Parts: sequence; structure tokens; C-alpha cells
Amino acid sequence: MSGAEAAACAARPPARVVVVDDQTVVREGIVMLLGLLPGVEVVGSGGDGHEAVALVAELAPDVVLMDLRMPRCDGVEATRRIRAEYPDTQVVVLTTYADDASLFPALEAGARGYLTKDAGGEEIVRAVEDVLSGDAGLSPAIQRRLLERLAHPAPPAAPEPKDPPDGLTTRETEVLRLIADGLSNQEIAHTLQVSTATVKTHINNLFSKAGLKDRAQAVRYAYRHGVAKPPGAALT
Repeated sequence: MSGAEAAACAARPPARVVVVDDQTVVREGIVMLLGLLPGVEVVGSGGDGHEAVALVAELAPDVVLMDLRMPRCDGVEATRRIRAEYPDTQVVVLTTYADDASLFPALEAGARGYLTKDAGGEEIVRAVEDVLSGDAGLSPAIQRRLLERLAHPAPPAAPEPKDPPDGLTTRETEVLRLIADGLSNQEIAHTLQVSTATVKTHINNLFSKAGLKDRAQAVRYAYRHGVAKPPGAALT
């Protein structure tokens, strides 16, 4: 660092920080740790997300160090509210958890930094400085996790199954699908391991509910309601 850069850093006012954690011992420990380090001034602390939002409204800090799993209002919801209502305040998550279910909702809510509680004081200060400079304040482990997700994205969620049309039961819908696939009553009975009489009962019931007169109408009905796909239709 050049002399001019060092002078600029010395002249820069310390970042005003609020610490939020529901565990009193942990919260007080973080406050004490940061109080020993240059570049940071702890201006307040709270025990849950509601207190975090109230402290931001009252103190207008530069950064909130936010725990995630807290009573009343968790860190993700508090982060979302702070970023929506007080966009000049940045949020750095400081939590025990680095799993996807914790990490990605926090980032989506607007957190600019994410650290785990094994981070040292200098790492916390560096993350605070990074987010105030417009960068992301992420620990090396979190950066690796994000890169892994980009390299191996989660598979898309399966579409929600549609409710059977016209009040058809699950078994009647299954029979309708097999009709659309071109199976005879005997073949349907063999596939479902039921008697042919039972298949006929299911067919009579589904025809009655759907207002169908014959198997040709049943096939068109199955295609129209997505119960079966026409031959050659693209798989989705």
C-alpha cells in the first residue's frame, strides 16, 4: 500500500455497524471483538430481526452483521425488509450455517456478504469494507460453494401434478391414460393387475363423469387435459 493509500484509509471514517444475533454471549463477543479492530464502529446490537429493522431505522448504520436463525423474525426476512426500506444499509450475514437452504435465500433477500461464525475479526472487517465498496463480502468457503452451484446447478423442480379433470379418481385417470395409449380392456386389466370387469366399471365411471360416448372421445379428452400426450408430442 502506498503512502497516499495509507493516508486515505486513515482519513476514512470507520464503518458504522449493527450486530444482530439472538445468542447474547455470541452477540456480545462479536461486539467486543469488533471494538478492538480499526475501521469499524459498533453503534448498536439486537437479538432478532424485528430489532434489526428498528435499529436500522433509528441509527442508519452502514452495515448490519446479521444472524439467520432467530425468533420472531429471522435474518432472511429482516434482510429483505432492510434492503427494501433502507437501501443505503448493507447486510453481511454472519451465521453458523453454510448450507444451500441458508445461503441462497439470504443472498436472494439482498445480503451482500456471507460469513460463517468461524471467521476472524479481520475477515469480518474485510467483508464490511468490501460491501461498502460495492463488492461481495464472501468467505472463501462460500465463494467455493457458489462456484460449485454454478458448475453443477440443481435440477429443475418437478412440475406440480395436475388434479384429475372432472373429479376422476386416480385409478380412473390411470385407466384413461392407458386407453389413450391404445390398450384394450384386457391389456389394461393385465397392466393394472385387476379383472376385466373392474376395468369396465372404471371406464363406465369415467365416461359418465367426463360426458364421453366412446374410446375415440376418451383419447381426445385425455390429450386435451394433459392426461396423455399425442404420439410425437415433445416431452417437457
